[in-house]
Amino acid sequence: MIEILIVFALAAALGWPLGHYLARVMRGDASCLDRVFGPVERGIYRLLGTEPARGMDWRGYAKAFLLSNLAVGVVVWVLLMTQGWLPLNPDGAANMRWDTALHTMVSFVTNTNQQHYSGQAQLSFLSHMAGIVGLQVVTPMMGLALVVATLRGLFGGRREMAARASGQPDSVSAAATPDQARDLGNFWVDVTRASVRFMLPLALMWSLLLTSQGVPSTLQAAPVATPIDAAAGMASQSIPLGPVAPMVAVKQLGTNGGGWYGPNSSVPLENPTPLSNLLETLALILIPVSLTFMVGAFTGRRKLTALVFGTMLLMSAASTGVAVWSEGHSATAADIALMEGKEVRFGADASALWAALTTQTSNGSVNSMHDSLAPLTGGVAITNMLINGIWGGVGCGLQQFLVYLLLAVFLAGLMTGRSPELFGRKIEAGEVRLLALLVLLQPSALLGLTAITLSFPALTGNSNPGFHGISQVFYEYTSAFANNGSGFEGLGDATVWWNLTCVLLLALGRYAALIIPLAVAARMAGKRVAPEGPGTLHVETPTFALTLVAVVVVLTVLQFMPVLVLGPIAEHLTLYPTS
Repeated sequence: MIEILIVFALAAALGWPLGHYLARVMRGDASCLDRVFGPVERGIYRLLGTEPARGMDWRGYAKAFLLSNLAVGVVVWVLLMTQGWLPLNPDGAANMRWDTALHTMVSFVTNTNQQHYSGQAQLSFLSHMAGIVGLQVVTPMMGLALVVATLRGLFGGRREMAARASGQPDSVSAAATPDQARDLGNFWVDVTRASVRFMLPLALMWSLLLTSQGVPSTLQAAPVATPIDAAAGMASQSIPLGPVAPMVAVKQLGTNGGGWYGPNSSVPLENPTPLSNLLETLALILIPVSLTFMVGAFTGRRKLTALVFGTMLLMSAASTGVAVWSEGHSATAADIALMEGKEVRFGADASALWAALTTQTSNGSVNSMHDSLAPLTGGVAITNMLINGIWGGVGCGLQQFLVYLLLAVFLAGLMTGRSPELFGRKIEAGEVRLLALLVLLQPSALLGLTAITLSFPALTGNSNPGFHGISQVFYEYTSAFANNGSGFEGLGDATVWWNLTCVLLLALGRYAALIIPLAVAARMAGKRVAPEGPGTLHVETPTFALTLVAVVVVLTVLQFMPVLVLGPIAEHLTLYPTS
């Protein structure tokens, strides 16, 4: 319990200054650090051929986002399929099969890091450093850029946002001109500033901290050791090393997930000490928490931070509490069947905390095997991913929260007979249709593919045909759509079927969830701001926060209740003591 409180307290204490710093970075405020970072950024702008002062409308912003993903994706796909012929491959990793390489590329381009391979055995150092870690740095910052552009749209475009930040909101007209409303910022500038000034320095510091705890950071080939126990049946054992610490640092901070080793942070080399476990657990939510503090400073509405942080913290505390109780203190916690695959170095509470936080964010890393979690703990993990906005991924979680916010405002307006408005701008039929498309996409994609897969068991590679088998299949697809990446690893997912179907969900879950809210915000940006009156719905209140939580529960938990009952809940009942 003490560790849980420490993690949340540190996340809030560090998140406040980081969030305010990030708001200044994304506004483009002058800083004493310009002498250090300015030349680097200007070099990147010249290389990209972009003019920093030139703004983009939502279509231009989305196009730049998609084209950048396509360009780096093709490069990484080719790299993975040719790594066996390239340098920095001291352990002789072979070229990756085309479908596994495609899934790996799409998984990391979408900031998911779902792995259908074992990292230490199937990737070269070059693939890890240039392909995987490179994407782990830039893809979360792309998500951050999209949510920043969305916030600009919701508040009338970049010019109105700048006036609000300067404390002179009356210096712009109540309705922005079309050009002003369309200016949501410059994608290349937003990603570059966030990466250079925020992500890379923070990842470097975390990498040094983890290296100090014994996480490997070397380019040497794997050493060979002789097992002490001759009964092991091995004359020698290869112990894979590599530049592990930098990858672990960025995978945790960037809500990337994945891992250098197949079993992820349950491996002692990747997570050797209690302090490293605390650092890695804290990193799971540090930047998502920071973004909640960024919102108020960036938009000029300080109370908005209280709404976002308070609502997310409430959902996070409830989720974490159920997970910890289920894993370590419920009637089924001592069942011997649940001990297989558990990492016992840190204890049940620390494992449950990690499982809750890694699925509350879109991280997906693990310090114990989720396939071995108590059934209700697994159900909590699935529910967290279905919500995908408790803390969420870097940028993506806040973007999903804004979707819930827009829907809650619309529904609250209908229930109270008020015209739905958010920050003075009306939510009309066009915006609601786009949001409805996004809401319907999740159950259609997840339940449809789950039903097909369970109907043809020869395709699944499923190790368990019972209730747990349903959970395995649904968890894998939910993880892909939520861009989480964790899995119930009893599933034989390294097949063409799983690779290609997960690629589809990875793309749907990433691009629709980021671009549709951007389009909605752009539609609202050009609308006239209505002055506040007696009929104005105030969203920054405890009452509305509870309404928002209720909307989240209805849109996620209730509509997926049948599959949750057939999976984790039914499995829990089979283990529950009858006497």
